[in-house]
Amino acid sequence: MSAPADAPGAAGAVRMPAEWHPHDATWIAWPHHEPDWPGKLAPIPWVYAEIARVLADHERVEILCHDDAVREEAAHCLAAHAVRMDRVRLHVHATDRVWLRDSGPVGVHRADGSVALAHFGFTAWAKYDNFALDATVPAKVAAVTGLPLAEAVRPDTGAPLVLEGGGIEVDGAGTLLVTEEWLLSDVQVRNPGMGRADYERAFAAQLGVTHTVWLGEGCVGDDTHGHVDDIARFVAPGVVVLAHEPDPADENHARSLDNLHRLRAATDAAGRPLRVVTLPYPRPVLMDGVRLPASYANFYIANGVVLVPTFNDANDRVALNVLAELFPGRRVVGIHAVDLVWGLGTLHCLTQQQPARARGET
Repeated sequence: MSAPADAPGAAGAVRMPAEWHPHDATWIAWPHHEPDWPGKLAPIPWVYAEIARVLADHERVEILCHDDAVREEAAHCLAAHAVRMDRVRLHVHATDRVWLRDSGPVGVHRADGSVALAHFGFTAWAKYDNFALDATVPAKVAAVTGLPLAEAVRPDTGAPLVLEGGGIEVDGAGTLLVTEEWLLSDVQVRNPGMGRADYERAFAAQLGVTHTVWLGEGCVGDDTHGHVDDIARFVAPGVVVLAHEPDPADENHARSLDNLHRLRAATDAAGRPLRVVTLPYPRPVLMDGVRLPASYANFYIANGVVLVPTFNDANDRVALNVLAELFPGRRVVGIHAVDLVWGLGTLHCLTQQQPARARGET
């Protein structure tokens, strides 16, 4: 089983653009699954309304709603927050959860600059049994947008390739950041039998990646086991921000120090050393004795704006200032995420960009 030569998945035919390149839209799904926020679902729609309000000032927002009742709730919350409804579209489509970064398709550019969608297999992080509805999200996005959709396949067997968008981070020029914990550890195995070389072949075929930088572990509390979007992100060609914990007594210290050393020794696809800028972590965010994956690195870059999770912490200001200096042409907006992170994800986890057609160099 293989993709046709002109579809996502054909070697050398596509490239995944960096998140800062222009978007046609951002996709989210309205929260409805109470077990994702046990005992705290009530405030979450209002957080989503604030996210939509900020995004809609800069680009179209496409929202999947589990059913008609959820659609009505979404419309009410959005209206109450004075969201620009001329920039929002609500689509009724059932989902198990709302983490579209992982269940949604990944937008790529073809050689002619047109946009196509890569459909990776989704198995709820190899952790939960209920993901059949989420597995239909890529087809829904393709139907709404009219963009071509192609199934990503394993290079060794031709079977569907299981990956989540939160595990991959690209610079748009051939470089990818990924963690060994996510794909190479023996916990929550996505693609049994695949090794480092197999994944690098898959990244080349599906995303146009020519150089992979392997980091070690993700952050404490991440139930995906090592998604890179909680720890390390490209913010410009050759520039990476890394969530780093300097306190040796903190569980994130050793793993973030290891990742810092790896990045400082790494190059991009063109062979240039990476510039590494550190972001702090907030103080540990706990709920019912459980440490949550609170990280400023889970920001989302949209047209003209960067949304950054904040945690009522002194380091909120530090993180916002660091990112504001790195994105001088964009607004940097903090979104309160203490309730949101109880769902084990924040802003990057819940969004998925729909790239615009490439014009000239991307």
